[in-house]
Amino acid sequence: MSDPRKIYIETYGCQMNVNDTEVVFAILARHGYVRTEEMDEADVIMANTCSVRDNAEQRIWGRIEVFNLQKRARPGVVVGILGCMAERLKDKLLETRKVDLVAGPDAYRRLPEMLAAVRPDSPQIDVALSRDETYADISPVRTDRNGVSAFISIMRGCNNVCSYCVVPYTRGVERSRDPRTIVREACEVFSQGYKEVTLLGQNVDSYCWKEEGRPDVSFADLLEMVSQVSPELRVRFATSNPQDISDAVLETMARHENICKHIHLPVQSGSNRMLEKMRRRYTREWYLERVARIREILPGCGLTTDVIAGFCSETEEDHLLTLSLFEKVGFDTAFMFQYSERPGTIAARKYPDDVDPATKTRRLNEIIALQNRKSLESYRADIGKRFKVLVEGPSKKNPDELCGRASNNKMCVFPGLPSLKPGDYVEVEVTGCTSATLLCKLTDA
Repeated sequence: MSDPRKIYIETYGCQMNVNDTEVVFAILARHGYVRTEEMDEADVIMANTCSVRDNAEQRIWGRIEVFNLQKRARPGVVVGILGCMAERLKDKLLETRKVDLVAGPDAYRRLPEMLAAVRPDSPQIDVALSRDETYADISPVRTDRNGVSAFISIMRGCNNVCSYCVVPYTRGVERSRDPRTIVREACEVFSQGYKEVTLLGQNVDSYCWKEEGRPDVSFADLLEMVSQVSPELRVRFATSNPQDISDAVLETMARHENICKHIHLPVQSGSNRMLEKMRRRYTREWYLERVARIREILPGCGLTTDVIAGFCSETEEDHLLTLSLFEKVGFDTAFMFQYSERPGTIAARKYPDDVDPATKTRRLNEIIALQNRKSLESYRADIGKRFKVLVEGPSKKNPDELCGRASNNKMCVFPGLPSLKPGDYVEVEVTGCTSATLLCKLTDA
């Protein structure tokens, strides 16, 4: 028998892409492929790509050149592009004659036959989007290194069609996964020693499983089901949409200690004019009411966000409204970006990208400076508090220290002990901080 073919995949973008890569490894393993982390020994080299921002795509074009060096050095190597960029730029990718296979997010089941059909003059492509594919029957091959935290996809696609966003065009319509398969997967990873799962979706709050003869299952219901796998299994989720997050979800979180008290709630802008133009379907006032409700039901809940600086026609007044919202809310951290026009979106078709680059950069830097100050305030407020922390592994800066996240998603660093290992729970007391880390000591409790 010939040796099994080795496959190497680089993953870019969101947690959904990480989980998709794990699904791809599982599908190909069924057909005799073996995962490798060394590109120069791989028979198949792939990139699982992101199209949310232009710089993510530009990086992939550079990686294709690197992959092509492997093809030239080792004839027979197959290069493939997966995911959102494959969906969006299928023809351009094949025109390079450096890519042998292009597969969109809903085509991964066909990868074995596509790989078998690749010839020098016959590249393979499948970017058809599905209305029902969720890969619910696939048990992903976990690619994390610590064996502590696992991602579980609960839904695919998005129906919101925000005007700046390419996701609905690259991942298709929203569809929820059978909750029984989600619970089964959570049980599997817990039995394998994992202590934390993150439930993933473009908008988890709109999760809804409908089945004839059975009650509908909402996201709050699903959280309840997964939390009952074991009190030792932590449950996180991402991402929430401000227009959809319900009191039922918050109350479920409050009832169960093992559902982590952290919500990622992208705001994108503090200006109602911008929110309407972005098609976000909520107002500044609605967002602030949801924040107030989160803090009423879940005191101490971690809160993070996304924001876009310099969206089409954004004025200085719009920008100041974003700054004032950041000041008022006091997020723990934020993902902050300049607007990057994505071809094919509503904004690209209808609105000029008319905020000049220098203004975008200045406004982004002002948001970053404000958020850095608010992050430091948020972390300083935890000094003296005690948290239960899930050990993830050695600290990046000091191998003699350990790190792990508290329920509120803040990273804690604390002295290591020979008896402690990844997956253990410890109680720590916060003694100091930076704007991104809580410095802690172990308690005697």
